[in-house]
Amino acid sequence: MRRMRHASRGVSLTLVLACAFGTMALGTTSKAPCATGHYSDGRQYRWLCYTDVVPLLGTEQLAHGRLPFIDPCAPSENNCDEYPVLTMYLMRVAAWIGHSFQSFYYANAAIMTVFALLIAWCIWVLAGPRALWFALAPTLLVYGTVNWDLAAVAAATAALVAWAKRRDGWAGILIGVGAATKFYPALLVVPLFLQGLQDLEPDRSIRVLWWSFGTWVAINLPFVPVAPGEWWEFFRFNGTRTPDFDSAWYIACRHLPSTCMSISNVNMLALSAFLAACFVAIWWKMRRHPTFPRWSIALPLVICFLLTNKVYSPQYSLWLLPLFALTMPHVRRFVAFEIADLAVFVTRFWFFGTYTGVMVLPQQWWFEVALGARALVLVWCLVAWVRDDDVPPLPQLVRQEHVTAPVLVA
Repeated sequence: MRRMRHASRGVSLTLVLACAFGTMALGTTSKAPCATGHYSDGRQYRWLCYTDVVPLLGTEQLAHGRLPFIDPCAPSENNCDEYPVLTMYLMRVAAWIGHSFQSFYYANAAIMTVFALLIAWCIWVLAGPRALWFALAPTLLVYGTVNWDLAAVAAATAALVAWAKRRDGWAGILIGVGAATKFYPALLVVPLFLQGLQDLEPDRSIRVLWWSFGTWVAINLPFVPVAPGEWWEFFRFNGTRTPDFDSAWYIACRHLPSTCMSISNVNMLALSAFLAACFVAIWWKMRRHPTFPRWSIALPLVICFLLTNKVYSPQYSLWLLPLFALTMPHVRRFVAFEIADLAVFVTRFWFFGTYTGVMVLPQQWWFEVALGARALVLVWCLVAWVRDDDVPPLPQLVRQEHVTAPVLVA
């Protein structure tokens, strides 16, 4: 018998999964006009159907069976092998399933739908009805099939479930898998490490740390001696890329050019701002609520990263959805973020359409206003996290006979 009941009581798993599947199906359908790869008429901006998936079949040279990192890329103006190992091989699997633009897109959409269902299940296990926040989120609808971030989100959310079940090794393995897909799951090492220390169980902290690092190394190490240059491309590309349109750095560089004298300057300032923001938020929280559950530090880490990083690709908003559902006591902040995120989505493509000459619609300042509004909502969420005194602990989903420490009751 479990010491505590699942938080999922009151909302059925079937309903949650059906909602998540429906949202992904609608999102997949909304991108269908762009699945052909014919972008010359500007449809990706007119119909708001752009997805990274379609062009990457060509730019990553996957249509003819190339193995990422192992087979060299043919000379091209486009970047190649620019994603982490597991993301590249998710593309490779999808390209084996579908060789044309359309079939490749739908194969990836099916894979991402599986990950979305896994995320919905994980949130349902941990937070019950709040799984519907994820399953019905407009952000999931518009960005679920834009890129491969749902794979990383699934690994990170499953790691939280593994931690709640006291499967510390599995939690570390899943974090390592997520970090080999996208960077952000690596941030989870910090809150789970600190949670183990707070619970006076340092062994759990150490296991998560070493399993995370060991898994990431085990996944990446085979490619380093075979193709060191190709494997390093992800790090080189992200180190040298300019600020992304959706980042605060884009606005800063446009209106205060001295801020962006060089990419190395931006990189240094972005890292410094991230570390400073995290330190202030966590220090402030500890002063106000010394016993707050340390696992919830995941939320400010991700928010601070998104606010300060030079790249905020649109689909990065997916990273926040499980953390909102698990940490926010009030739905109004989630709703405010969704409204602001949708405003960025629409005005972004309006701006791109106008910039490229295929549309004549509102000017660039609309897009910048939407970016500013989303940033303000994220700052609000960060401050609210600091001020909240009812951030829930992760439920301990373990059988009583296996518990060796006091069980946190959600």
